[in-house]
Amino acid sequence: MELGNRTILTEFILVGFSANPRWKLILFGLFLILYLITLSGNMTLVILIHMDSRLHTPMYFFIGNLSFLDFWYTSVYTPKILATCVSEAERISLAGCGAQFFFSCLVAYTEGYLLAAMAYDRYAAICNPLLYSSAMSSSLCTGLVAGSYIGGFLNAIAHTANTFRLSFCGNNIIEDFFCDVPPLVKMSCTDTQVYEKVLLGVVGFTVLSSILVILISYFNIFLAILKIRTASGRRKAFSTCASHMVSVMLFYGSMLFMYSRPSSTYSPEKDKLAALFYTVINPLLNPLIYSVRNKDVKAAFWKAIQTLQPQT
Repeated sequence: MELGNRTILTEFILVGFSANPRWKLILFGLFLILYLITLSGNMTLVILIHMDSRLHTPMYFFIGNLSFLDFWYTSVYTPKILATCVSEAERISLAGCGAQFFFSCLVAYTEGYLLAAMAYDRYAAICNPLLYSSAMSSSLCTGLVAGSYIGGFLNAIAHTANTFRLSFCGNNIIEDFFCDVPPLVKMSCTDTQVYEKVLLGVVGFTVLSSILVILISYFNIFLAILKIRTASGRRKAFSTCASHMVSVMLFYGSMLFMYSRPSSTYSPEKDKLAALFYTVINPLLNPLIYSVRNKDVKAAFWKAIQTLQPQT
């Protein structure tokens, strides 16, 4: 298709990580191992939380939903990475790019809202412990999770529609392993002023509102912890929100590094590594963060193992 004397692109080429056949096989094995560990780790956590009645609390309800989301989060990106490592599947159609972009936005926006809901849950648990059970009712928890998915879906629709109303022409090589905003905008052969304003509004509102909820929650948590007289009490209160704080820093840290810098500082290799962190590594780390030092999760795991063992 042509626009004036320019050809409108209908497919793109994802460069991936290496063109060397030997390195591609090594990367295939590495990403396959990481992918299987991520899937099994997140699904194990979801199953444990569902099976063990001791984990039927608001905190674990949110953790289970975060693991369920991370199960799909890594699946948006890793299968395509694996395909490009073992075949000549670097090409992706405009429709395929749009689908990947939509699901990428869906999981990212939803996780941002879900992390904000989890921050509110920790605020309720530490600042109002006596009213925690009634404040965080099952209906409220379900509503917060459902609202996270609805908000993620609406933002993904707006972001994807805003991006793919643009026409793309020129060089169709994307110096990355998935369809993302910076390379697509660079390929645009239509005016991007309206696009950038809508993008700023959609992303800005979502990120600022989520971060604001998290900051206000943790500010009040910090004040509440300072009022606790014993050091053991302060450590116990801090430990209940430490895992969530790590998840927030990993998620928003990599996101802000990727998208808050001036376009003049973009480097394909550095951006690829930053994107790899929040698309592949973060979903791998989350189940470890919430289980390695968690006595309840470890007890549920060993109980499940004993249940599966044959009786003698």
